[in-house]
Amino acid sequence: MKIRIEIDENLNPEEEVVVIKASSISEEVLALQKALKETIGIEQKLALYKQERVFYLSLNELLFFETEGGRVFAHTPEEMYEAQYRLYELEELLPGYFMRISKSTILNTRKVYSVSSSLPGARTAEFKGSYKQVYISRHYYKALQNKLEETR
Repeated sequence: MKIRIEIDENLNPEEEVVVIKASSISEEVLALQKALKETIGIEQKLALYKQERVFYLSLNELLFFETEGGRVFAHTPEEMYEAQYRLYELEELLPGYFMRISKSTILNTRKVYSVSSSLPGARTAEFKGSYKQVYISRHYYKALQNKLEETR
């Protein structure tokens, strides 16, 4: 893969664009796109549904995604919305600061306020400014702990 930067002094900063030229959409191209979005901080939004309305929420507003009854729900501190994706699709779509913490939950690691263990082996993540909490399975706990340590 080649990397080339072209300078155009007549271009306004608002018109700057990054173009990725590829023969097909590969894992490498998707990873590059995802890394660029995270690095330059493009505010990514996701279409979420509540009753008959569509809401376009910033990923920064979301605490976690969970499955319930075959449907996927996105949670903010105050609200719950339905997502039109499966969890495995969200795992590929979401930036690296989201991670799976159980079979049925993907968590925004930037929103974790505390991790507690109330019973042996049972751990939960809690969020600042919200009563909501989620269960962390033993299988994913160590990876979450490492991710939280990286970001602190």
